[in-house]
Amino acid sequence: MRRALFASFALIAAATALPSVVQAQAQRPGQTPGQRGQQTPDPAAGQRNAAPRIAPLRRQPNAGPCPYVKILYDAARYVELVDNRAASANVAYTGEIEGLSSGCAYQSDEPITVHVDLLFNLGRGPRAEGDTRTYRYWIAVTERNRAVLAKEYFDLPVDFDGADRTSVTQERVIVIPRAGIETSGANFEVLVGFDVTPEMAEFNRTGSRFRVTAGQTQATPPAQ
Repeated sequence: MRRALFASFALIAAATALPSVVQAQAQRPGQTPGQRGQQTPDPAAGQRNAAPRIAPLRRQPNAGPCPYVKILYDAARYVELVDNRAASANVAYTGEIEGLSSGCAYQSDEPITVHVDLLFNLGRGPRAEGDTRTYRYWIAVTERNRAVLAKEYFDLPVDFDGADRTSVTQERVIVIPRAGIETSGANFEVLVGFDVTPEMAEFNRTGSRFRVTAGQTQATPPAQ
């Protein structure tokens, strides 16, 4: 069963940059707001890394470039460690934003509509408690290389159904108001990330990853 969550994203406008709040009319036939995204058991690696499909946009050329959409490195992974001890034996739940694709549309002085597709790969470690977990992630719109204009959080409920890993896709629509016709998508960035603790962010920032043998006692080689 393939289902994608297609929900509106209301932006809180900054007085100096955006004139008003605009909300996307973002519901596909047969879907309701809050509907869960597609969730499938962990397939082969090549299938897990396949990029999500982009919702079709209008064919007329945009009035300007699209906003830059990216995953914030410090929040790209979710590694929940019991007692914050970095060992594979202490891992409860994990997550990684493995795929991101986007497209936008706008003409004249109308708002910028950005479609974002996300692919999450999620896992259970040895300290996980139960088959279900609700992750949390956020999407933020910034004035490029400057202030955050709006940020919204989303829940991502997951049922592992007895497996150690699973994948979920989410589709979101972001509407960015523009102060005038001269304001293009190049003025904005769209950032995505997990809702992580400061300890998780530092773990990600250092590029730390677990090896297969992490947390295990190394066998002493036999004497020659």
